[in-house]
Amino acid sequence: MAAPLAGQAGAALRDLALRSARRRGGFPAVQLTPRRWLNLQEYQSKKLMADHGVTVQRFFVADSANDALEAAQRLKAKEIVLKAQILAGGRGKGVFNSGLKGGVHLTKDPKIVEQLAKQMIGYNLSTKQTPKDGVTVKKVMVAEALNISRETYFAILMDRACNGPVMVGSPEGGVDIEEVAVTSPERIFKEEIDIFEGIKDHQALQMAKNLGFKGPLQQQAADQIKKLYNLFLKIDATQVEVNPFGETPEGQVVCFDAKINFDDNAEFRQKEIFAMDDKSENEPIENEAAKYDLKYIGLDGNIACFVNGAGLAMATCDIISLNGGKPANFLDLGGGVKEAQVYQAFKLLTADPKVEAILVNIFGGIVNCAIIANGITKACRELELKVPLVVRLEGTNVHEAQRILNESGLPITSANDLEDAAKKAVASVAKK
Repeated sequence: MAAPLAGQAGAALRDLALRSARRRGGFPAVQLTPRRWLNLQEYQSKKLMADHGVTVQRFFVADSANDALEAAQRLKAKEIVLKAQILAGGRGKGVFNSGLKGGVHLTKDPKIVEQLAKQMIGYNLSTKQTPKDGVTVKKVMVAEALNISRETYFAILMDRACNGPVMVGSPEGGVDIEEVAVTSPERIFKEEIDIFEGIKDHQALQMAKNLGFKGPLQQQAADQIKKLYNLFLKIDATQVEVNPFGETPEGQVVCFDAKINFDDNAEFRQKEIFAMDDKSENEPIENEAAKYDLKYIGLDGNIACFVNGAGLAMATCDIISLNGGKPANFLDLGGGVKEAQVYQAFKLLTADPKVEAILVNIFGGIVNCAIIANGITKACRELELKVPLVVRLEGTNVHEAQRILNESGLPITSANDLEDAAKKAVASVAKK
């Protein structure tokens, strides 16, 4: 039976509360925006849901104004919502370089849909989350507009603390769930699912009840929850988040908006889904990094972070910040590292004009530190590195790696630990 999530109730939303605390200035730390390496447009996520029996709004996708008109006519809906398809949030308040304001519009007239689409498709839409010049809209979603009488929040995610899937829900939907987790934790409910047995009928019903669905809507919501869980398993998701998970005045439970995160390790058996990956809105440097199995996230500082593992990356960024510096990025090498990747990583980092120093922080478990050291020395020589380089290596073959660096004759500053590395990197920038 689902129980209200109290302060000690596990990991399912601890990170949500943590991020909220950081935003409110609860403690000094570098804020990193979570990124999905597989990017799907809204219409793609909704199609996946619809294909698995989940109730979503009826919709069509158009890449021309004429197609948008035909789609609006085919819908035969009382009201139509036209939505520009870009990955960035804040579309509703965005502005097109065609002069049109808003990337989301409601109308009852299909001809208006055509007129609006003419001002959307092929033009750049700027929002708070896009680059300054905006993002070019190539497609629009023409959907049936539905009234929402009540909004709830529902998600399924993989939770390490529970060693399996967890359902998380709240009757407080359509709002920032992170704030609910901090201000009203008793309004958030959590239910662990045995991945071998699957979701049980009574679990789905209890969650529907906790979300405030009543009468026939309770069973309908439970059925949708079970279908969402089946989708979660079938597509190798790490998270399926529906907000709002709502009900209409006509008595229908609908998934109005959803975010889906995928397990990158499952790409080999989810080829169709990963083929839909939309990289057109990524920064060019991110796409270049991906070619070499590197993960890059740009920040606004001047000390480049070259690490292996996202957790180590965030710790490195935080310690740079705590020592008075500002990280320019984090670049994650991952596990199976080769010298060529190290070289390409340095090439990417040194191409960024903001970078005034590079901090390498590697913990060699799977990674062989000697490979890293060879890659570093090769990159320094061939790229003629002109910014200070601080290196902290620990783990597999570290003594051989240190020998390679020490005998290279290159101006590389070694560090004993992460704290020492951060201080030396910050100091090297301050000297300029």
